[in-house]
Amino acid sequence: MIPSQDRLTRDLYAAMGQGANPDELGEAISRAIAKWVSHDALRLVGTSPSTGLGLGSFSFWHRYEPALIRALAMSRYLDGDPCRPAALARLPVPVGLVGTGSIASCKQHGDGPCDLHGDRLTREVLLAHGAGCELRLLLRDSHGVWGLLGLIRSEGGRPFSPEDADRAVRLAPALLAALRRYVTVAPLTPSFPALPAGLIVIGPDHAIRAVTPQARAWLAQMWTPGRCDLPGWLADTSMECLSLDTRTYARDPDSWRPRICAPAAIFGRWTMIEGQPLSPDGDGDVAIVIQAATGPLLLPSFCEWYGITPRERCVVECLYDGAAPKQIARHLGLSVHTVNDHLKAVFRKTGASGRDELMAALTG
Repeated sequence: MIPSQDRLTRDLYAAMGQGANPDELGEAISRAIAKWVSHDALRLVGTSPSTGLGLGSFSFWHRYEPALIRALAMSRYLDGDPCRPAALARLPVPVGLVGTGSIASCKQHGDGPCDLHGDRLTREVLLAHGAGCELRLLLRDSHGVWGLLGLIRSEGGRPFSPEDADRAVRLAPALLAALRRYVTVAPLTPSFPALPAGLIVIGPDHAIRAVTPQARAWLAQMWTPGRCDLPGWLADTSMECLSLDTRTYARDPDSWRPRICAPAAIFGRWTMIEGQPLSPDGDGDVAIVIQAATGPLLLPSFCEWYGITPRERCVVECLYDGAAPKQIARHLGLSVHTVNDHLKAVFRKTGASGRDELMAALTG
């Protein structure tokens, strides 16, 4: 029997408790989802609509091999994967069935899932790493894209079916709620001071050429044992994938921007990691910039995760610029009472005790 949506939401909330390390979280999320769709490996990527999916802002993994992750990223870069997230975003029902023996189309899905049945490169990538097929679900709502769920079944096992795809689609509301909860229950203010921006240079072979002292300080702070227990392979893989995505963006500005806006739940403070090509065509070196996400860099993602409305965001932006409620009211053509009501709503949504704590969260 398939559990109810309420039961799934409760299971995911329990799975994504702040106390567990990423490996435990990935395993717990996998157990909750396996009651709906059986699988042998899982990846769950979270992001916000303003950031775009790309590498996502944070992720959970269970039994995905790092080598497979790198190979899939390279396949996407080489345009060998027709079921890239951007392609899923164009579908009425954003679900894809990937690999050997997978379903080529699903009539009940209108335009159907992405058809990777005939994609030799993707099939070969999966087979080379012991995977028979992958199901991908883009998590989106009326505001935009919030993440991606990927499920794998091993080579020789039963391929994903249209029924599996239907069940996966029904997971989306609970997964979106769980991702939002994970971000917003973290402490509001940073756990360590902002560091100067750091720079990592990556060559055309995707190997690191240079790391500034500031970047080394960031990496040491971000991967501090006990506070951030992300697996070691994830840092190297993220840099490699950012290099690939930056080169893709240089060729195609309509693709998702190579940017990660990681919430405080991951590194102890909101952090921006962005790739920039050092040559016009993206074929040369790539610079990876790591810096504190504050003010204009932070506000779009921050407001999306906390459900802050456009009007509330205008008030917060004015407050960030140093305006008092009376000045905000004049600037926005509102009454002071309405401005204060908007601020109270923001405090309630973020858990801020008042303006000082909210500004501490936004200024770092």
